Amino acid sequence: MPSTGGLAESWVEYTRFLVALTAVLDPPAAIPIFLNLTRDYSRAERSRTAWVTCAAVGGVLVVSALCGEFLLALMGTSLGAFRVGGGIVVLLMALSMLAAQPGRLRQTPEEAAEAVSKEAVAVVPLGIPLLAGPGAISTVIIQMDRGSGLLHKTLVVACIVVVSGLCWILLRNAEQVERFVGRIGLNVAIRLFGLVLAAIAVEFIVNGLKQMLPILNG
Repeated sequence: MPSTGGLAESWVEYTRFLVALTAVLDPPAAIPIFLNLTRDYSRAERSRTAWVTCAAVGGVLVVSALCGEFLLALMGTSLGAFRVGGGIVVLLMALSMLAAQPGRLRQTPEEAAEAVSKEAVAVVPLGIPLLAGPGAISTVIIQMDRGSGLLHKTLVVACIVVVSGLCWILLRNAEQVERFVGRIGLNVAIRLFGLVLAAIAVEFIVNGLKQMLPILNG
């Protein structure tokens, strides 16, 4: 029977993952873009778009979590190298967030311009890559590797579902959220998420280097 300390440590681990994934997805940064891309939509259409967007985000992240290790093995990439690479991607995103900017890792200007001319924007670019981008995919794959067994996989998937649900709530009520907190409030939230994300990125990189270079563990 697991000790109380072990249970507490597991609880903290999955709580940290929830916070990390929320910071990586950065729903406050998506709100202005979501409102811009759906500015001509009715309330019902905007609500449906929010639902499809978050369903796509959840689906992509769950598949990445469950199949990521297999794909890495197929490509011959070590998890240590992936941790370092993923950490660098997340760090670049964090730096953009600290400047309250979406950054080109999420969406390039060309993608934004093309999206405006499309009717369906829920999956691309809102779901992918704006929310479920390289940073989020890296984060779930790394988290999945931190444990084993059905319970661990179930909890990781549950965390993804919870964060996707949070994104849905915020996007579905995007107008009210922006009106309530204002653009300054959104920028403050983005910068706070960026600070958290920078620390997480450094941890990814350090752990990856230790895995690739065991001499660093000494």
